[in-house]
Formats: sequence, structure tokens, C-alpha cells
Amino acid sequence: MYCIGLMSGTSVDGIDAALVEITGTELDLKTNLLSGKIYPYPKDLKSKIIEVCGGKPISIEEFARLDDAIAYCFAQAAKMIQESHPQVELIGSHGQTVFHRPLKEGNKETQLGYSVQLGRGSVIANLTGIPTVSNFRVADIAVGGQGAPLVSKVDACLLSHTTRHRCVQNIGGIGNVTYLPPHQQPHWEQEIRGWDTGPGNILIDLAVQKLTNGRQTYDNNGQWASQGTPCKPLVQQWLKQEFFQQPPPKSTGRELFGYVYLEQCWQDARTYHLTNEDWLATITELTAASIADSYHRFINKPINEILLCGGGSRNQYLAQRLQKHLLNSQILTTNDLGISTDFKESIAFSVLAYWRFVCGISGNLPQVTGGKRPMLLGEIHLPIDWEKNSLSSKSFG
Repeated sequence: MYCIGLMSGTSVDGIDAALVEITGTELDLKTNLLSGKIYPYPKDLKSKIIEVCGGKPISIEEFARLDDAIAYCFAQAAKMIQESHPQVELIGSHGQTVFHRPLKEGNKETQLGYSVQLGRGSVIANLTGIPTVSNFRVADIAVGGQGAPLVSKVDACLLSHTTRHRCVQNIGGIGNVTYLPPHQQPHWEQEIRGWDTGPGNILIDLAVQKLTNGRQTYDNNGQWASQGTPCKPLVQQWLKQEFFQQPPPKSTGRELFGYVYLEQCWQDARTYHLTNEDWLATITELTAASIADSYHRFINKPINEILLCGGGSRNQYLAQRLQKHLLNSQILTTNDLGISTDFKESIAFSVLAYWRFVCGISGNLPQVTGGKRPMLLGEIHLPIDWEKNSLSSKSFG
């Protein structure tokens, strides 16, 4: 089946679109990336999204317009990536997260978390004429889960090894990991773990924007940070933050690791009189150290290989710092195993849509998200004229 996966992450860089051929179901699952492209948001829309993510209040009418505008951009991305390719039969759209409040112990009001992804699936379905699965997180949240990370089961099917212990480390705006034990050992699926490790690129990007007054938005290949020296006492101080101590299941977002957090990091650093290069190196070190620290705390196994993906996988300085913390592990990228580093997450949401719409297979792993049971993930949206569409529902038997 030909599917499109769409997503935009915490960094709000744009829409990652992947056109994927999918065969098999679970351990025999195979994906073939036919095309992957990033479609930037219009400048004004990106600014609005970042404002809302940062907590700026808007009216419900503005919220609705924003929801529609994001859906329109997602639909346009789906249309453009199909050009000169086989006819697509299904879209899986993660949407744009603007708010994520994971379940916390002691939350007696609801006993449930909350997460908002904008970009209505119904709009995407009707603008493209293609069935669309969206809003993946709510089903897991409804059974007490974090609604994240959701890619761990896909990681297990595509990237596990018979004898090697692997960690699949995504470094987007926020970092998340899936620990994969060797699948030749008995009951290996029950030993899979996953969680958000903390900041990925988000604090690095915000730091660069702060230091350049917005003239630059990221540290290309970590070249700027590599000219500085990380301040170890500061990193150790930051690692005492509650989120890093909290055992999985856990997830996070801009609500914690955003502008306010970065400003506190800036104030903390003033005591040490760091150069700009040193401060950026220290912010980068926090990402590397928090990833490594979480492995040491929560994985009681030797890790043979770490497979990096996401935009942060291209930051060579960050990869070097991570290797420094994890000397006994080989650091690779998912590219080395034939899965695109840039589009692994959007590929994953095409698979989750395929499992939901075609196979009826649950997409969450309860031991990863904290959900009480496996769930079918995503809401199905059919175009208004679906019955007249040449691709009848029988095509999905």
C-alpha cells in the first residue's frame, strides 16, 4: 500500500512528508521511502504556532482558524509529494502539537493527561480526497497513558536485531528513545522501553536565536558549540531538574523546555562568566548528558548500538559529546540501517495509520506510554465523496 506520513515536531521547522510503500504487518513489516520532503510553514503561520506553543492566549475563533490553516498546509504537503508517484491510498497525519500535559501522579481532577495536535484530519481528507488517520495520541491518553512516545512499536518492528541491544534515539525538538532488546530472547517485546529523554534541539536552537538576535535559527553541524567548552558544574546542576529524575513512562515538550527554561539557563550561567561559545557548548552538552544519564538510570543492560535520527543526528558535535558519555556503545544513524534519519518519524505515522485503517493492529506499547492496555490509535476521516471515489473501501481489505 502507498501511504503518506505527515508530521511537524516541537521545533516547528515545517511539515515532514514521507511517501511510503508499506508491506507486511508487524515483524515482517517493510517500508520503502519513495519520497521525503520538508515543506516549511509560511513565516506568519510559524510565528503564530510558536506563540501559541509558548502559552500566548488566543480566542476560540483564532484557535479554529489556526487549526484550519495548519490542516491546509498539511493537505498541500500531501498533494505536492504525490506528484509523479503512484496513487496514494492513505494518509497518516500527526499534526502540530501546540500543548502537551502528560499525566502526573496526584492529578486528582482528571487522572488523565491532555495533548493537542492541530491540523484537522477531516480537512486533510477532504482537500486531498484521501482517507486520513489523525489525532493518534488521544486513545492512549484515554486509557491512562502519556500519549507519547508513539513510535516505539514501529521502531521494534523495523529496527530490532536478533542479538544486539539497541537504542533508537530521535533528536528532534525534544529527544525520545526506544530501547530494543534482542528479539531472539524470550518475551523480548515485554522488555521494550521508551520515553522522552528531554531537550533535543529545542534549547540549542533557542540559544542560537538568542545569541544572534534571530539572525540564525540553529547551529549548523554544531560548529559554533564546538568552539566552546561545556561547563560541567552547570550541566550537573541542570540534571537535578525533576523531569530528569522521574522514571518512565514520561513525556515532555515546549511547556517545560522552552523560552522560560532557556532564560533560567542563561541566568544560571552568569555566575560562571561563560563566553557565548562556552554557553552554547554547555546547552548542547545538556542534550547529550541528559540522553546518556537516562540510559544509565533506566536501562539495566549494555547498549551495543545507538541509532540516531531526527534533525539532531546531523549535529556532529552533539554526536561526539554523546559518544563521550557512552564509550561502550557504537553510535550510528538509522540511515545506516536503511531508514531515513530525516523522515523516520513521518514514516512511523504512516505505519500507525496503516495499522489502524488496514490491519486493525494496536499502535501503542503500554509499557512505554503507561497506558493500561494496547489501543487502536488514530481517528479515521473519510472524504465526503468517498463512496464515489475510484478507490473503494474494498481496496483496503
